[in-house]
Amino acid sequence: MNRSMAIATAALFACAASSLARAQTPAADSWQLSDSWRFGATIYGYLPTISTKTLLPNGATTDASIDIGKTLSHLKMGFMGAAEAQKGRWGAFTDILYMDVGAAAAKTHDFRLGSGPIPADVSVATTLDLKATVWTLAGSYRVVADPRATFDVLAGARLLDIKVGQDFQLSGNIGPIPVLDRTGSGKASVNDWNAIIGAKGRVALSDDRTWYLPYYVDVGTGDSKLTWQVLGGVGYAFGWGDVTAVWRYLDFEGKSGSAVQNLNMNGPQIAVVFHW
Repeated sequence: MNRSMAIATAALFACAASSLARAQTPAADSWQLSDSWRFGATIYGYLPTISTKTLLPNGATTDASIDIGKTLSHLKMGFMGAAEAQKGRWGAFTDILYMDVGAAAAKTHDFRLGSGPIPADVSVATTLDLKATVWTLAGSYRVVADPRATFDVLAGARLLDIKVGQDFQLSGNIGPIPVLDRTGSGKASVNDWNAIIGAKGRVALSDDRTWYLPYYVDVGTGDSKLTWQVLGGVGYAFGWGDVTAVWRYLDFEGKSGSAVQNLNMNGPQIAVVFHW
């Protein structure tokens, strides 16, 4: 899978490089309001540190994380893309993120069997399987349309569909822990819809508006207790579209009793955006 990902990534950036070579003028009028529809499509790569807190059916509670390197090396499949449309001040966009990370060794911050923690001299080795789909769909209204900056307010919904599987092995002075509980596995899943509100836009850094700062923030609730997302970074505009590099932080907090108590994704994202 790593070889296939490398080939696909190389092809993507080869296409982008070819477009860069042909592009001579930046999309400097992207801030302007138009009576005609304008569209955009984004392909991006997101490599976050993934942290989860789950309640497993066998009574185990685990708080574990997979760092960026393991996310990449254990990524079985992924799709990351977005699309948008704008007419006048009104717009709509969607973003879908799918990740299948398998058998990744996870760092365990907290582990419990039943009502109490394990003895201090017991170590835990865990592996994590995670399939996550995060889908955002929203409408927007452009409050500020200026050569130096744009500011849109947005409202919509976000889906979190996640399946977590975890294996654990205990070693050390097990003491009162039953032999059968020295190893174990469990699965947890949720399918949560949440309403969101937020804002997005860009701020120019240069007079020709080729360099700019993109930003996005939202917050919401519904099936989850709370979800929020923020991203920011730097972008460069060409005649055909944009290339951006941002840091993205996405968080879900489950309600009491939810199988997935928390999911957090935090890491860099590189995107190629095409406009027409």
